[in-house]
Amino acid sequence: MYYSNGNYEAFARPKKPEGVDGKSAYIVGAGLASLAAACFLVRDGQMKGERIHILEQSEKSGGACDGANDPTRGYVMRGGREMDNHFECMWDLFRSIPSVETEGVSVLDEYYWLNKEDPNYSLCRATEHRGEDAHTDGKFALSDKAAAEIAKLFMTPDRDLYDKTIDDVFDDEFYKSNFWLYWQTMFAFERWHSALEMKLYLQRYVHHVGGLPDFRALRFTKYNQYDSMILPMVKYLENAGVDFRYGVSVTNVLFDIDRSSGRKAAKKLFYTKDGEEGKIDLTDDDLVFVTNGSCTESSAYGDQEHAPAVAVKNGEGACWDLWRRIAAQDPAFGHPAKFCSDIGRTNWESATVTTLDEKIPDYIRKICKRDPFSGGVVTGGIVTVKDSGWYMSWTVNRQPQFRDQPKGQAIVWIYGLYTDRPGDFVKKAMKDCTGEEICEEWLYHLGVPEDQIHALASASANTVPVMMPYITAFFMPRRAGDRPSVVPKGCGNFAFLGQFADTPRDTVFTTEYSIRTAMEAVYTLLNVDRGVPEVYGSVYDVRCLMDAASKMLDGRKLDDIRLPAPASLAKKAVVKKLSGTVAEDLLKRYKLL
Repeated sequence: MYYSNGNYEAFARPKKPEGVDGKSAYIVGAGLASLAAACFLVRDGQMKGERIHILEQSEKSGGACDGANDPTRGYVMRGGREMDNHFECMWDLFRSIPSVETEGVSVLDEYYWLNKEDPNYSLCRATEHRGEDAHTDGKFALSDKAAAEIAKLFMTPDRDLYDKTIDDVFDDEFYKSNFWLYWQTMFAFERWHSALEMKLYLQRYVHHVGGLPDFRALRFTKYNQYDSMILPMVKYLENAGVDFRYGVSVTNVLFDIDRSSGRKAAKKLFYTKDGEEGKIDLTDDDLVFVTNGSCTESSAYGDQEHAPAVAVKNGEGACWDLWRRIAAQDPAFGHPAKFCSDIGRTNWESATVTTLDEKIPDYIRKICKRDPFSGGVVTGGIVTVKDSGWYMSWTVNRQPQFRDQPKGQAIVWIYGLYTDRPGDFVKKAMKDCTGEEICEEWLYHLGVPEDQIHALASASANTVPVMMPYITAFFMPRRAGDRPSVVPKGCGNFAFLGQFADTPRDTVFTTEYSIRTAMEAVYTLLNVDRGVPEVYGSVYDVRCLMDAASKMLDGRKLDDIRLPAPASLAKKAVVKKLSGTVAEDLLKRYKLL
C-alpha cells in the first residue's frame, strides 16, 4: 500500500490483484468502515460478492451512521456528519456508488450538485440571553498570548504530546476566546481531551480555519446520514452479491503468532447467533477486518416520557470486550483501556426533536433567519447556546431529513456537552431528563415565553434522547501504540478498521477516517496496485498557513502583535529581509503585512 495524489492515480483502475479469486473476506460489523471495506473489496479488489461476509450484531447496517423512524419512539438520529471537500478517500469511494434516488448518477454527483446549488453557511453561530444573537460576528477574539499558544501546539512534535490534555497546553485566556467556542462545540472537544488529537485537527483542517465562525467550509447530505450514505452502499453491496449476516455477535479472533518472526495470522473467528456459539476456521486466504471499538457502543435510548438509562459501567460493552480479547494476544493490537475506562469524560447526550405543528418553527426562523421548510440550508450548522448550563447546541438541516417525514414537520438535532450539570429552566442534569424536559430546556433558550414552554414541549413536539457513554472515547489522551495500526506489523490476513485504528495524519470522528482505514486495509491485504489518496496537504501549503493566521488574528497585522523586545527586533529584521520578494507579496496578499 502506498499514498498518492493527483488525477493520474485518482482516475486509474487497478488490475485484478493476484490470487483474489481464491480469497474470502469476513468483516466484523456493518458500520461505515466495514461497508467501505466491502465496497473497496468489490470495486478495486475485484473480489466476488459471495466471498465477502459481513457479520453484524444488530439487525441493521450503519453503525454510528444511523437515522430511523422508530415505531415506538419516533424519529431519531444519534448524530450527524459534517463533510469537507478534501475527504479524498470518501469521494473516491462515493463516485462509484450509485444514487438510490436518481438513476444514472453517483452519490458524489448528487452531493456535489446539492452543495453547489445550496452552499452551506450560518447566519447565527451562537445565542445568549434566551435566543438573542451572541454576536460572535465571525471573530476569533484571540489574544496575542492565546494565538501564540495555538501556534506552539501546531508546531509541537507528536511525541511531546503523548498523554497530554488540552488543559496542559492552554490557559484560561484561550478558553475565553470565540475560537474555543467554535472549536469545542463543532468537534466536541473537552479540556481533558487529547492535546495530540487537537493538534492533528489544527493541522488537518488549517485550510478551513476561516470557515469556523460560519461553517461555510462544511457540506451536508440531503437526508440523514443513513439514507444518504449507508443505504446506497448497502444496495451496491447487495447487488454485488455480498453476504450480510445480521444478529451475529463476533466475540473473539484467535491468532497464531510466531514470536521469532513476528508473523501473526488470524486462525479462528468465534461468534454467537440466536444464543448459540459458533466458530469459523480461517486460512491465510481468509481476510478478516474488525472494527475495534465504537463511539456509540451501549447507547441508551429514552423517549418523550422517559430518560435514557445507561446500563454499562466503565469499559463495558461488546465491542470493547472483542478488542480486549484480541489485544490480549499481542501488544501490536492496541490498548483499549486507554479509551473506554472513564465514561464520565467520554459521554455526551443528543436528542432528536420532531416539531408537530407551526408553533416551534416560528422561533427557529427568528434565530436562523431562514425558513425551515424551504428545502434548503436552515441553520447551516449548529447554533451554540453560549450561556446554557448543559452547553447545548442545536441544528436544523435541510428538510425533510427523512423520505417519509410528513410535510410541515421539522427534525431538530440537539446535543449537550455537560450532561451532569443542571439546566437553566429544567433544574436537572441532562442525563436525568425525559425527552419532553430536554425539549423544554431547548425552548427556553429559543426565547419561548415560560408559560408556553410546557404546552409546546408536550403537544407540539416529540423528543427522543440518546445517551452515548463512549461518544468521545477516541479523544482521550493517548500515545503511539494505543491505537493499533490498520494492518499491524506481521499480519497478512487481518486488519483493524474505524476510529480506533491508527493511520497517519488524518483525524478521528469523521466519515473520512472510517473510509480511509477501510481503503488502506483492503489495499494492503490484497496488494491493490493503486495509490490511496494521501491526506490533503494544506499543512504544507504556505498559502493556507498564511490565510489561517490572518483569519485567526481578526485582521490584525504582524506588526500589531506584541512580542518581547528581542523577538520584536528579530521580526522587524525578517520583514525587512523579505522586502521586494515573493514572500512579501504573499504576506500582503493574505493581509499579514
